[in-house]
Amino acid sequence: MKKNYIQFAIDIVMAIMFLLFFNTRVLGGLAYHEIAGLIFAVIFFTHVSLNLNWVKNVTMKIFNKNLPWKTRGNYALNLLLLISMCFVIFSGIVISRVVFPNINLGNEIWFRTAHTAFSFLTIILVGVHIGIHWQWIVNVFKKMIQYKSKKKWIGYAAKIAAALIFIFGVYEIQQTGFVNRVASVTSVFSGGSSGMTAGQRNFNFDSGQRPSFTGGQEPKFADGQTPGFTNGQRPDLNNGNRIQGTEHNGGSADAFDVIITYSAVTAVFVVITYYIRKLTLKKRKRKLA
Repeated sequence: MKKNYIQFAIDIVMAIMFLLFFNTRVLGGLAYHEIAGLIFAVIFFTHVSLNLNWVKNVTMKIFNKNLPWKTRGNYALNLLLLISMCFVIFSGIVISRVVFPNINLGNEIWFRTAHTAFSFLTIILVGVHIGIHWQWIVNVFKKMIQYKSKKKWIGYAAKIAAALIFIFGVYEIQQTGFVNRVASVTSVFSGGSSGMTAGQRNFNFDSGQRPSFTGGQEPKFADGQTPGFTNGQRPDLNNGNRIQGTEHNGGSADAFDVIITYSAVTAVFVVITYYIRKLTLKKRKRKLA
């Protein structure tokens, strides 16, 4: 049980940190984003290590016909989540401006686009992961606060809350351009920077060069205009427009607002996964009855 509490605490810390990464202007801007990203990577791999025995056991039995499909599904989901998260972490290091400013693997726009796209894809995977394990989360939380009430109205209140959160999450998905960001994953594998806009190609990333931030100099577009890099801001590389929900047009972003926004987005996939799983279990019980 102590291990469950530790894992639960790690999950909460990871969730908060992960949500804050979706705006590079919170808590000090890019410096926080990169440094916290490295800390998050350590915590994430610690989280994976806590479940290493399960991973080993399932891997050894993956071709066993007796292995339940539920276990296979969880294994596949966790593998996708691991790959996606590793790619987000790696691409984040490649495009680093503060912690690793001298790393240069070429075609940085591709890595930047991939970093953003896979980050948003990871939200879906995390939401599905939480949805599958939601009952475990609830049970651990109940034991932590020693909750024992079984009043029916609490169940109804939880369903109403889930419906409201779902509606709010759908609204935030629309506001943040979430679907377009996730869809950009396809462009990552469809020819590198060939799908970039003219404004994006004006940065000489394809040659492996990145704009200089030293000496107060700022990179320039081909038309001589300077994008806003002041106060740690970066230009948005999606058709030259800022995407709502990731960066705002002035000042530092409100960390609480970012957490609420992307918690709601993640909750959409949590709710969908939880109720699909619940309906599936009910159908199986009916068949066995």
